Amino acid sequence: MTDHALLLMSIYYHRHTSLLSSFGNMLSDHLHSTLYETLKFLFLILVTAIEAFLIHQRFKPICHFFYFTCLAIILLLQFYLSKPSVTYLVDFSCYKPPCFCRVPFSSFLENSSLVETFDSESMAFMSKVLTCSGQSEETYLPPALQYIPPKTNQQESIKEAQMVLFPVIENLLSKVQISPQDIDILIINCSGFCPSPSLSSIIINKYSMKSDIKNFNLSGMGCSASALAIDMAQALLKTQKDSDALVLSTEILSTGWYSGNEKPKLLLNCLFRMGSVAVLLTNKKQAKRSSKYKVVRTVRTNKAFDDKAYNSGMREEDSNGKLGVTLNRDLLQIAGETLRANITSLGFKILPFRELFWLGVSVIKKGFIKNSCDVYVPNFKAAVQHFCLPVSGRPVIREIAKNLKLGERDIEAALMTLHRFGNQSSSSLWYELAYMEAKERVKKGDRVWLIGAGTGSKCGSVVLQCLRPIVGESNKGPWAGCVEEYPVMNS
Repeated sequence: MTDHALLLMSIYYHRHTSLLSSFGNMLSDHLHSTLYETLKFLFLILVTAIEAFLIHQRFKPICHFFYFTCLAIILLLQFYLSKPSVTYLVDFSCYKPPCFCRVPFSSFLENSSLVETFDSESMAFMSKVLTCSGQSEETYLPPALQYIPPKTNQQESIKEAQMVLFPVIENLLSKVQISPQDIDILIINCSGFCPSPSLSSIIINKYSMKSDIKNFNLSGMGCSASALAIDMAQALLKTQKDSDALVLSTEILSTGWYSGNEKPKLLLNCLFRMGSVAVLLTNKKQAKRSSKYKVVRTVRTNKAFDDKAYNSGMREEDSNGKLGVTLNRDLLQIAGETLRANITSLGFKILPFRELFWLGVSVIKKGFIKNSCDVYVPNFKAAVQHFCLPVSGRPVIREIAKNLKLGERDIEAALMTLHRFGNQSSSSLWYELAYMEAKERVKKGDRVWLIGAGTGSKCGSVVLQCLRPIVGESNKGPWAGCVEEYPVMNS
């Protein structure tokens, strides 16, 4: 696992062949923005010159009044038409599984050893992965996977979906005090389980949502799906005024269980654990006072056009016809390149000018003067105060932190989420944010960066800005009753 993580991050910051091109594109965007501001300044000079001409020619006062009235109308129209709509994140709710779902390593390995399909080599491999994963003995698996052998049929998967989704929906709607019938947009993401009727239809049926609700079901999007769903919700809210959007993120583990002996497919058995989140977004102006955050920026990066990226992680049958997810060696390289491209794109949108300047200087120097020099790594802490990183493993988290110049406190939420809850796929990012809220670290005006990376290869970033003080979350979120025990050492 450590070698893989080092390979990923080595590729991330040492293959700069395409970075020069990316910098050129971003520089072009920056020049367009500068040109726009220059034109606005020239327009102001023109307006002043016209008024000076009117005064010099001693036009009647009615002409001045007519001129300024027309100018005011033009400016108001320009302001109204160009003013971007704001998407508010009202609140979110994370699922905390019941105690009977807790599976210590010893129980997991003992139950697995009783499943006849696993040989001794597979058992040794899974034991090693669990030990090195960064998880604690407190993580959870659904009841279906605690049977011997595990139950992976359609009925059990639907039960698991209901188990993880219904509580977070009810908890969130109770907190924000709105009815299910008030939801205008519903987006659910779950990579491996896509029943018919869909998961979104199950939710609509359960809560008798209105007939004209816009519902979407995302599957096969991997761990990046939650960030991509937020981006999708924001785009939909821009076209539908005064609306509320409910985003649900989860992974159904019973359908992803692999009962064969191919090591690349066994990883998912060991690393993924129960989790789900419900997020409420809105574009209603009155929600500004009550909302926790506003969405500042979203960036999506997709490399599925490349065959290597497309085939880097794939659900397929093994030689014995048993279904599982194969993680190819190219996955680490592709993931690093995709993550680098996403961070580069986002950086040019949020970083202060001084950081962009030194990055530009280093890129030009490397491309045209001294190829052996390193490209400057911007200080993202100059633009963002809190970071929610992919919970793919302890070595990966630490390598990302190292190359983004993040300290122990910056990655504490990611490490503790991995330790307490394991890798919960797309919903892990929200457990990290809940951890920071429970510790009362997110202050009004702070920015939070959520980074989701998934197979395909895809990467999504969401930057949020805190709108109000957030207090009292330590006793009502997923970390209730245990946040005081964290951080733990050696994580």
